Amino acid sequence: MKTEYYLLSECEDNVFERAGQIIREGGLVAFPTETVYGLGGDAYDPTAAERIFAAKGRPSDNPLIVHVARPSDAESFAVTNDTYYKLAEHFMPGPLTVILEKKDNIPKSVTGGLDTVAVRCPSNVYARRLIEAAGVPIAAPSANISGKPSPTNGRHVYEDMEGKIAMILDGGDCAIGVESTVIRLEEDGCTILRPGEVIARELARVVGNVYVAEAVTDPAAAGENPQSPGMKYRHYAPKAKLVLVDGTDEEFAGFINEYSGRCAVLSYSENLGDYKNALVLDAGSRESAHEQMKKLFSVLRSCDEIDCEIIFAHLPPKTDDFLALYNRIIRAAGSEVIYLAK
Repeated sequence: MKTEYYLLSECEDNVFERAGQIIREGGLVAFPTETVYGLGGDAYDPTAAERIFAAKGRPSDNPLIVHVARPSDAESFAVTNDTYYKLAEHFMPGPLTVILEKKDNIPKSVTGGLDTVAVRCPSNVYARRLIEAAGVPIAAPSANISGKPSPTNGRHVYEDMEGKIAMILDGGDCAIGVESTVIRLEEDGCTILRPGEVIARELARVVGNVYVAEAVTDPAAAGENPQSPGMKYRHYAPKAKLVLVDGTDEEFAGFINEYSGRCAVLSYSENLGDYKNALVLDAGSRESAHEQMKKLFSVLRSCDEIDCEIIFAHLPPKTDDFLALYNRIIRAAGSEVIYLAK
């Protein structure tokens, strides 16, 4: 298959018309969002979902997120409620996904066999233009080979999807860099199934109580159907082994400088000069969860381009601000952590 590739900053409007036609005819289009790039197909077409799974090499029990141009568009395929619209008023368009009861027109191949559907209205203008042009809601996971770091620019998508899908729309770097927050509504609030840019204290101001699913910090058990993408399988991993290190900056630097193998280090920006013989990559400021999240997947992909045996990185805190970062990097490392603190 020849993959059409377009830089959106240089394209005419008819590119979106062409992309929408591909979606309607059962094809797949990769597109930018504010979080990561999505791999989109017609959410009403069960065969489109099968093609998405095939392109990604992804297990079919992992649900896809259904993207809409406006929050009210969810009415056509999901059972909405007042809480959904209250959340939409505060966080949509934006990086929040809400789990709702699905209607019969959404195939279970899209929902991972569940009776619920994940709904998101992206804030990226290119994403919404594509949905409008398609005229149908778009089911989309991240546009990467399953298990690899999610793509945050068009080059990443091309590396993984060239020859596998019909079209790639390159809208530049993603603003946030990790996937959306996914929540399930509860009688007294909501439960975070996957953390993202929208954090617990912000949700609490709108819905009251906010709970965090165990699978956010610990992968779902074998045989358990995940309610959200990213809950069950190893994700986001570079080719080389990634190991997290828990300790002070001094302990971390001492550990790296005593390591005899060829290693790479994901270092805080403030500590780039602390390491003697390691390949050092800037993972962002220690104080900025947003900066570290925006860099994470791109830095992990950069590790695939250098010659190293192992990659070491700081273990982030599990605090509200850093929970999305912790969730992604602990999965990329397969939960392997070295504890240095005495």
